[in-house]
Amino acid sequence: MPFAWIFGSILLLFAASQLYWFWRARSLARSWIPRKTTRRVLEVTCLALVLAFFALNFGAFGRRPTATRLTLYDALVQAPFEWWAASSVVAFLIVIIVWPVRRAARAIASPGRRQFLERTTAAVVAAPFVAGAYGLFYGRLNLQTPTQRIRLPQLPKAFAGFRIAQLSDIHIGPFMTEAEIRKYVGIANALKPDLVALTGDFVTWDPSTQRAVVEALAGLKAPFGVFGCLGNHEAWSGTEDSITLLFAQAGIRILRQARVAISNGGESLNLMGVDYATRRRMPAPGNERFVRSYLEGVESLVAPHTVNILMSHNPDTFDRAAELGIDLSLAGHTHGGQVALEFVSPEIAPSRLVTPYVAGWFEKPGGQLYVNRGIGTIGVPMRIGAPPEITVYELIGED
Repeated sequence: MPFAWIFGSILLLFAASQLYWFWRARSLARSWIPRKTTRRVLEVTCLALVLAFFALNFGAFGRRPTATRLTLYDALVQAPFEWWAASSVVAFLIVIIVWPVRRAARAIASPGRRQFLERTTAAVVAAPFVAGAYGLFYGRLNLQTPTQRIRLPQLPKAFAGFRIAQLSDIHIGPFMTEAEIRKYVGIANALKPDLVALTGDFVTWDPSTQRAVVEALAGLKAPFGVFGCLGNHEAWSGTEDSITLLFAQAGIRILRQARVAISNGGESLNLMGVDYATRRRMPAPGNERFVRSYLEGVESLVAPHTVNILMSHNPDTFDRAAELGIDLSLAGHTHGGQVALEFVSPEIAPSRLVTPYVAGWFEKPGGQLYVNRGIGTIGVPMRIGAPPEITVYELIGED
C-alpha cells in the first residue's frame, strides 16, 4: 500500500477520534452545566484553547529546532499533546470495537448487568490514557541492563569472557536529553565492558543535534575501544559524513562498510560495521538506502577462520549475515516495538508488521542475532512493554 494512503488513513482516523471526543465532552458539559449561556461560553473558550494547542504542535507558528534538554514548552505543550494524540486514537478504536457489544447488551441484558457493562467499558476505554501516562513518566525511563551469554565455537581462548556493551537508538532530543545520555554513559561504563558497540540512530530529524549527542557519548570508556555504525536517521537527516567525523574527533570509530581487527594476546576478532540499508519502502525525506539484497559487498569484509561480529542498525540483514557465516550480528532500529503488548500476546508489537526480528536473541544456521531495544523513543515519548536497554554480551567458547 502506498505511503500516501497509509498516512491519509492515519490522519482520517485521528480526525475522527478528535471529533468523537469533542462530541463526548459536549455531552458531558450539557449534563453537568444546565445554563445554556454559561455552557456555550465554556465550550467556545475550550475549543479555542484546544485549537491553539493543536496549532502549536503542528507548527502553525513556525518550527522550533529540536532541543537537547527538556524545556517548559516540551514539558507543558509537546508531551501532553503526544500523550493525548496516541491515547485518544487507541481509546477511540476501543470504542468502535465495543460499540456493537454495548448495543446488544442494552437490548437483552438486565439493568444491573447493563450498569456493570457500562462501568467495565469505561475502564477499558480509559486504559490507553493510563497506559500512555505510564509509558511517558516511567516506561521510557525504566532502563534494563541484561547480560546475554553468546556461545561462539571459534572464539579464541584469549577472548573467553570478553564483554561487549551495546547502546542503540539514542534519538537525542527533549525526551532523551544530553544529561540523560550522560547518565546512561555512566551506567554503561559501570558495567565494565571490554568494548562498546553503538548501533545507530543517534539523532532523529534535526542535524543541529549531532554535536550534542557525540559530546554526550564521548564519555564512553572501554579498553578495546568504542565503535559504531549508522542508522536510518543519520541517512534521513543527512548527517552520515558529519557525525562520523565528529565521532572520530571524540575517539569513537564509526565503521561504514569497514572492518577492524580487535586483538588480544596474539589472537583477534573481526568487527564489521555497515550503513543502514533497506528493501522496504519507508517514509523519509531522502537518502533512503534502498538495496536489492542486503549486505552487498560485505563478503570482502568477512575474515575466514575468525569470529566475525557485525554491527548493522537494521536487523533484517541477519538472514544474509547468517548465510555469510557471520557469527554474531548486533542490531537495533525496532525499539522493541516501543509500544508493545507482548505480555498479552507475543505478536502484539507494531514492529512485527515490518520485521520478524523485533527484540532479543535469535539464532539460525550460520549465525546469531541480538536486537537491542535502544534507549530513546520516536513519534511519542513513551514505552509500554518495551523498556529501554543497554545490553552486555559475554562471549564464551566451546567447553
